Amino acid sequence: MPRWDDLDLETEGTGISKPLSRQVNLVGSMLGHIAEEQSGEALFEHVEGLRALCKAAEQEDAPEKREEAAERIAALDQDTLERLLHVYTTFFHLVNQAEQQEIIRINRERARQSGPSEWPLGPGDGPGADGAEPRPQSIDAAVADLKAEGYTADEVVAFFRQLDIQPTLTAHPTEARRRSVLRKEQHIADLLSTLRRPDATPDERAETLDRLYSQVAFLLGTDEVRAERPTVREEVEQGHYFLHGSIWDTIPAIHRDVQQALRRHYDATAELPAFLQYRSWIGSDRDGNPNVTADVTRWTVARQRRTTLEHYLDEIDELRDDLSISTRQLTVSDALEASLEADAEEIALPDDVRRQYQREPYRLKLCYIEERLRGLLDRIDATDVAAMAGAYAADDLLADLDLIAESLQGHGFEDAAQSGQLHRLRSLVKTFGFHLAALDVRQHSRVHEDTVAALLDAGDVVDDYGALSEEEKLEVLSRELQNPRPLVSRHADLPADAAELMEVFGVLRAMHAVDPDIVGSYVVSMTHTVSDLLEPMLLAKEAGLGAVVDGSYRCPLDVVPLFETIEDLDAADDRMETLFTHPVYAAQLEGRDGFQEIMLGYSDSNKDGGYWMANWALHKAIHALGVVCDEHDVDLRLFHGRGGTVGRGGGHTSQAIRALPPVVHNGRIRMTEQGEIISFRYALPDIARRHVEQIVNATLTATARAQNTPAPENPLLADKVSMESDVVALMDRLAEEGMSAYREFIDDPEGWQWYTAATPIEHISRLPIASRPVSRASEGEQVEFENLRAIPWVFAWTQTRYIAPGWYGTGQGLATLLENEPDARDTLRDLYENWPFFRTVLDSAQREMARARLPIAERYDALAEVETSFHAPIVDDYERAESAILEITDQAALFDGNPVLKKSIELRNPYTDVLNLIQIELLKRYRASTDDAEQEALREAIFLSINGVAAAMQSTG
Repeated sequence: MPRWDDLDLETEGTGISKPLSRQVNLVGSMLGHIAEEQSGEALFEHVEGLRALCKAAEQEDAPEKREEAAERIAALDQDTLERLLHVYTTFFHLVNQAEQQEIIRINRERARQSGPSEWPLGPGDGPGADGAEPRPQSIDAAVADLKAEGYTADEVVAFFRQLDIQPTLTAHPTEARRRSVLRKEQHIADLLSTLRRPDATPDERAETLDRLYSQVAFLLGTDEVRAERPTVREEVEQGHYFLHGSIWDTIPAIHRDVQQALRRHYDATAELPAFLQYRSWIGSDRDGNPNVTADVTRWTVARQRRTTLEHYLDEIDELRDDLSISTRQLTVSDALEASLEADAEEIALPDDVRRQYQREPYRLKLCYIEERLRGLLDRIDATDVAAMAGAYAADDLLADLDLIAESLQGHGFEDAAQSGQLHRLRSLVKTFGFHLAALDVRQHSRVHEDTVAALLDAGDVVDDYGALSEEEKLEVLSRELQNPRPLVSRHADLPADAAELMEVFGVLRAMHAVDPDIVGSYVVSMTHTVSDLLEPMLLAKEAGLGAVVDGSYRCPLDVVPLFETIEDLDAADDRMETLFTHPVYAAQLEGRDGFQEIMLGYSDSNKDGGYWMANWALHKAIHALGVVCDEHDVDLRLFHGRGGTVGRGGGHTSQAIRALPPVVHNGRIRMTEQGEIISFRYALPDIARRHVEQIVNATLTATARAQNTPAPENPLLADKVSMESDVVALMDRLAEEGMSAYREFIDDPEGWQWYTAATPIEHISRLPIASRPVSRASEGEQVEFENLRAIPWVFAWTQTRYIAPGWYGTGQGLATLLENEPDARDTLRDLYENWPFFRTVLDSAQREMARARLPIAERYDALAEVETSFHAPIVDDYERAESAILEITDQAALFDGNPVLKKSIELRNPYTDVLNLIQIELLKRYRASTDDAEQEALREAIFLSINGVAAAMQSTG
């Protein structure tokens, strides 16, 4: 093996930083050497030759070079193509890890330059004391900004106490990598991090390089594609890997950051609630996934509780090492002494333990806590949620830890509650309780209607509930929700789907009885009417969840509407107002202290209306919902169902938060974290912490400013923007023109025919990356646009390099305004300069356009071989969009405002082009083959190519 320290790696002229260039060249050189060792010199020559041709095609404006690469690929056998795919895909896995290390390096460098952030801290250590400013978008920066704006310490603490931030992990099928690949990537990331250490000795570097070489070899030899779809339980395990890993460690760090910022800028400390908590859909999201059963949800609850209790036992072991304080040295509080006496009466510790800790009261207290936690562990039963109930709750554990903290603070350890292992453990218990992450249940409104119909029929109330009008349904539902008697004595005779859903509500009842914090929201997909929300309330009542009190039913669940289509978004505020004023739901709202969560679907709205219409409809709906909730004195929490890609509402979370209408900046917010986004944001602790601090920074500052800044003339526009009311009309026209272009494609029957022929959607639908089907179609039913889910819809566009859902319609929308309205240019430039919403949406579009690769996309168009091609209209819209964006943003070329990311895209393109050319060749062979065995082998190779392009593009759906 070469001595990698001796390599003279080229780092100049690449347009990326020297540290990143060195790491990319290092892992690339290792990979090349390994590929040559394992597969021979000929394969290595193919790798380099194809890359060089695709690079020359771009740099020399020589498309014939790309054609030559395609011809070389066509001449290769399938085994060689698969080996090439493995090498290129592995290269992108390595590059992605190197880029994440570069992000970490830059953040750490900024942190080092930001001034003091460690003890001793005080007002004199803040900005100005040494000329250093807080790191941008950090919690320290947020507190510093608020102080500079004149807020007092008490006001800032009040803002923190107002925060209710709840990222929500989902198992949406967008993570194409196997867990084995993810684990190896993380190991490689750790080794690259070690190589960055300036204090590493020569021997340590040599050992690390050897281990890195081995891990690259192992990664290259690992199958990219799963042999079969993961089960829901495996998805739960994957989610727990992050929850009990980087997220578990990030929470105490964020709480510590808050305390340090308060001390640094205000010389203050404060007890804060769990302002940041995680939720999960994994193991409980039933919408369209028949594999999520009541049994799976029971198992998930048990799994979360068991692993959380086990982690607390480990944390208590760490704390016991700290708290070796002896009564020979210091006294403890009377309250702690009394607590130990009460513990001794309830729990019989082994004699040797009592003797060992007879002079160490804190350690003795921790022993009693451990016994109680072990008792709870013994009660866990994956088949019976109710059996998990115990006398010791998470609040009791927190009270015991608070008792320890108060004793320490009163006897020589004033800062014990705000630092060290005790602070860490208290933060963890506040945040995760014994449940880890509250489980939401989501189900489609149609399923509720069918189940209610079955119950009403079985109870001889209504023969055909589904045939009733909305008014008639509301009359029936209102009457039954105020009637304490059950509809049927048991549910065994119901249709299978209805019986299964009633069993889920039974599980929810048991979960709530054990610990209300286990239960999250009940989300109703495709909410169209008031009855869509009253139906699950009736099902909850029928399951014995809640009760009728004084003629009004009170459901302990937060029943959450999910508005997903453009039509539903436009009508969302009217529907909520009707709901708020309905007598039955008004009583429910009163029982929930006026609190209402509302979820918005970013994926399906884009699939329904296109890029600009979806973004604008969402923005208007958010504003309108904020207004109607204010009018009815409703405490609103918006739940943003954002996907990973721009075409599904993805992008920078902190920017999206700042771009929300001011009326909804109340400190409460939820957002989904899906698929590869979970891996990207939470695989590495430093990245996780940076992501979370940016969310907290954005939510805190937006909340403070929205409550204390006069509303702009146009309430749809964000802070400090004062525009004429015709801006809304302008945005309406922009969105309508964009939607017109989009729907012209969608509504043309030949558009779907072209899409299925030009993209690998057929194979994406079979890719074993998640337990959930890619379509809402019944088994055996043909997949059409209407029942195809948004994720595979976007996934296929990304594979072909069109990436159309993230920008298409921008050309017609912007160009039409610029061409037809004399003042549009100045208005749009002003909006881009001053309105966070418009700037965010436009910048996201131009980023996706910069990532698009139309010369490659054209080859997929040629692959389609259908009568009507839609490539030309897409290219036309791209060119019109490019011209308009450059005019509005005053750039020379797309994405000039982000030169680092732009350069990264350019450097990736030649390698990604090779992956696309191989995929196109495999698709040709698959379609030309009539042999089942040959097609199966080709399909496996196509799966590998899909994973490779996903790794190169760093996104799927």
